[in-house]
Amino acid sequence: MRGGDYAELRAFAAVVRHGSFTRAAAHLGVSPSALSQTIRALEDRLGQRLLNRTTRSVAPTAAGQALAERLLPVLDDLDGVVDTAFAAAGEVSGRLRLDVVRVAMPHLARLVPGFLARYPRVRLEVASNDALVDIVALGFDAGIRLAERLEGDMIAVPFGGDLRMICVAAPDYLARHPEPLHPRDLADHACMVTLTPSTGTPYRWEFEKEGEALRIAVNGPLISRDTDLRVAATVAGVGIGFFFEDEVRDLISAGRLVQLLADWTPAFPGAYLYFPSRRNPAPPLRAFVDYVREMGRGQTFPEG
Repeated sequence: MRGGDYAELRAFAAVVRHGSFTRAAAHLGVSPSALSQTIRALEDRLGQRLLNRTTRSVAPTAAGQALAERLLPVLDDLDGVVDTAFAAAGEVSGRLRLDVVRVAMPHLARLVPGFLARYPRVRLEVASNDALVDIVALGFDAGIRLAERLEGDMIAVPFGGDLRMICVAAPDYLARHPEPLHPRDLADHACMVTLTPSTGTPYRWEFEKEGEALRIAVNGPLISRDTDLRVAATVAGVGIGFFFEDEVRDLISAGRLVQLLADWTPAFPGAYLYFPSRRNPAPPLRAFVDYVREMGRGQTFPEG
């Protein structure tokens, strides 16, 4: 295979994986126009269109999909061979792609600088995504999501400790409305509504006390997935909000928000780093799992 052929095939694979010329070009370190010319050269050489392009999206044609299904595993295997060679020489190298639930991003941000300092030849790509995705189909090496949303056939490593969701309101709102003493009292309050990523339906607030679990449907003047917007509206006294404790801890300490129904919001198992199989993980993933365990529990990735 000529070097130019290899470059064209890697360019095609990048566009398929990222679903965008712009994102693929950024990944490859080239301009979108140069990438487009590379893809056209590949299509001309093969004598068929591989990608359908519109102003809003890029998708493989039937021929492109057939090529991608055979090409992507081969390129992944080749990358693995190179990465393993570096690892045998005592240096971890290669790409690590992670799909990460938003609430785990702060903990990831605390780990990344140290990890990259230890493994400077690793290229870390992170996508923030609250929706359930198939990490294998989308080309991710691993994901980080909440324990309750893990698939049963995944290997999981605790990531960041327990979490807690809490109910809060601004002092101004509580001065105008009676404080809810039971989760069912929220039916009489304006609440900040968010949507479940996987279904797009309003998220029911979850409470638990002494073995009794409740899922409460709330209503209010604002419906948004954006946490910053819902926090701002809650601080302004628009209504009651339901957030991860880390998202509003400083506002509570500053007296700008007041925690409600504290005895109904216990901690629960938090996020997990997960991946499909522990057999022969790529060196960057193996190094990252080891690092997470080292920082969290002082354990290393088991052999085998």
